Amino acid sequence: MTTTMRASVMTGVGTLQIEDRPVPSPAPHEVLVEVAAVGVCGSDVHYYRHGRIGDFVVEEPMILGHELSGRIVAVGDGVDPDRVGQRVAVEPQHPCRRCKQCLAGRYNLCPEMKFYATPPVDGAFCRYVTIDDDMAHAVPDSVSDEAAALLEPLSVAVATMRKAHVVPGSSILIAGAGPIGVICAQAARAFGAARIVVTDLVASRREKALQFGATEVLDPTAVDVSAIEPVDAFVDATGVPVAVVSGIKAVGPAGHVVLVGMGADEYALPVSHIQNLEINVTGVFRYTDTWPAAIHLAASGAVDLDAMVTGRYDLEHVGEALDSDTDPASLKSIVHPQ
Repeated sequence: MTTTMRASVMTGVGTLQIEDRPVPSPAPHEVLVEVAAVGVCGSDVHYYRHGRIGDFVVEEPMILGHELSGRIVAVGDGVDPDRVGQRVAVEPQHPCRRCKQCLAGRYNLCPEMKFYATPPVDGAFCRYVTIDDDMAHAVPDSVSDEAAALLEPLSVAVATMRKAHVVPGSSILIAGAGPIGVICAQAARAFGAARIVVTDLVASRREKALQFGATEVLDPTAVDVSAIEPVDAFVDATGVPVAVVSGIKAVGPAGHVVLVGMGADEYALPVSHIQNLEINVTGVFRYTDTWPAAIHLAASGAVDLDAMVTGRYDLEHVGEALDSDTDPASLKSIVHPQ
């Protein structure tokens, strides 16, 4: 195996360049993965265009990309050598495993977390990456490399459905028919939701949502979303304050609200509605122990990840992949680093 690899490196806001980087070596209890496919996430786009997300600021060159799959090509000490050659989906996080949050089973909230493509940690728009052995999840041959990469956003959706308490027969409202909104609609259907309402400003995206599990779509500029038949759960995948407020008002007594979309840091909420109906409001920050469920959903066909792919790019065209979200027809773009 070579000692260097090509990588697409973000060198500044809106700028990328191809660089030769050393191939990393797996530490004890780590594996070296040859990257097959990397999905483009909204957070990658946000870093690329703005250089920061909240308190996370890109201050030095960084490799973007955290939705990935590949094949194990080497292992560190303490890892079964039979894993070499195994196809895997990578859970792109390295928690400390010792802090209060990790010991409580909430490793996604680890204050020492090292997460791919979150400053200053490099991501996966490159040929090789290392990851903890137990964060490289084996996938069956029935799951393609591209679908295996998209198990990461599906994991966000699984975590969201769990927090939204979606069960067979539930009703759910999802604001936004972008990649996360659509994958949440698929997950809601897989979790047994009977009524899945998706809102979006763009007609073509509303139509796309119907193909991926929505039972009803609404144009929020034409319909008062807060006045629809109350739902058991609301998921915001927009980060837009007006969408969040109207969505909360559409939730019935003892319902659940899950905030997933990135947007404004602060905005007013309908507190009396939340208090009087005892509505539970929470956020989703990554995920914990979601990959087994996500693999099952993809392998069983309950969720179709391959159908979400609308664009494919190589390392030389990562910039185009990051800008593909400006096309309303684009749903999920994939980078193939090889």
